[in-house]
Amino acid sequence: MKMDDAIWASLPVPALLVGPDDTILDVNPAGEGFMMNSAKSLRGQPVWDKVMIDAPLEEAFERARANTTPLFVNDVDVGTGERAPLHCNLQIAPVQGEPGVMLFLISPRELAGRMTQSLSVKSAAKSAIGMAEMLAHEIKNPLAGITGAAQLLSMNLSPEDLELTDLIVNESRRIVKLLEQVEQFGNLTAPDFRAVNVHDVLDRARRSALLGFGAHMTIVEDYDPSLPLAWGDPDQLLQVMQNLLKNAAEAAGRKGGKITLHTFYEHSFRLRRSDGTGESLPLQIEVIDDGPGLPPEIASDVFDPFVSGRENGTGLGLALTAKIISEHGGWISVNSVPGRTVFRISLPLAPKAATPDA
Repeated sequence: MKMDDAIWASLPVPALLVGPDDTILDVNPAGEGFMMNSAKSLRGQPVWDKVMIDAPLEEAFERARANTTPLFVNDVDVGTGERAPLHCNLQIAPVQGEPGVMLFLISPRELAGRMTQSLSVKSAAKSAIGMAEMLAHEIKNPLAGITGAAQLLSMNLSPEDLELTDLIVNESRRIVKLLEQVEQFGNLTAPDFRAVNVHDVLDRARRSALLGFGAHMTIVEDYDPSLPLAWGDPDQLLQVMQNLLKNAAEAAGRKGGKITLHTFYEHSFRLRRSDGTGESLPLQIEVIDDGPGLPPEIASDVFDPFVSGRENGTGLGLALTAKIISEHGGWISVNSVPGRTVFRISLPLAPKAATPDA
């Protein structure tokens, strides 16, 4: 069953319809975003497998159904298996005229604050990037002079003093590298769209990783061989995959580990935009590692600029990755627990006119 479509789509909070057997009958657009899954993939699934609450709610839920009375639950952590738990209030009520069917409203308390601040935060981030770009341009020239002067001094120094000039040169180069990343973030060109075989992109990224930063890792391919072509910029998508592989390799540390590259087709995955429009993104790419996982305090902000879980991290690699995927009209998400971190990218299909057989 479905509620009136206009009302259902207009609800500003995640909402689920739960049937008499505790399976999900429907999910509204806000619920799809909260659950990070499409309504089609959630329908028929047991609600308690998909909505994980840190409180024994099943009995109270069943009493509310039996007595046809509403149930209000405040200040509980709600997770979905696809995202870190959020602090929420819950409102549950029987649907009139539909025996056993319950309306389940989830009101994330954190989300309200984030939504009201989102524009100012994004504006601040954009301003910070702009300021950083300007400083990067101004700082690189004097740094080049400092590096050159240190190299000249090193020609007439004792081995003990050479350590100091080597330190100056190495640290100057590290700063230049950081500044170049800042400039790259701000100067990203628009994607040059074409039909792309994502497996070719993944293979290039894998071979590059194994010859460099990922030489200590085992990289496993788990591909859907029938996957159709994506619509994107192959060079920018290669940069995305290299960023994700490097992130996984650095998280593993020297002990190494395993990275799995997984591709599959999910016909029902549809991203609903803020303007109410929707777009099909059926091509799925997952980069899965068995490392320690993301620090919980940054898990929800990991795609924001200057957010990093590493001591000397710049916080720009994943931000750049998210920016590229966004400009491709795609979607990127992360689900991380110790021992398993999954970065998932969803991309659109190449238009039929752009494919070789068209």
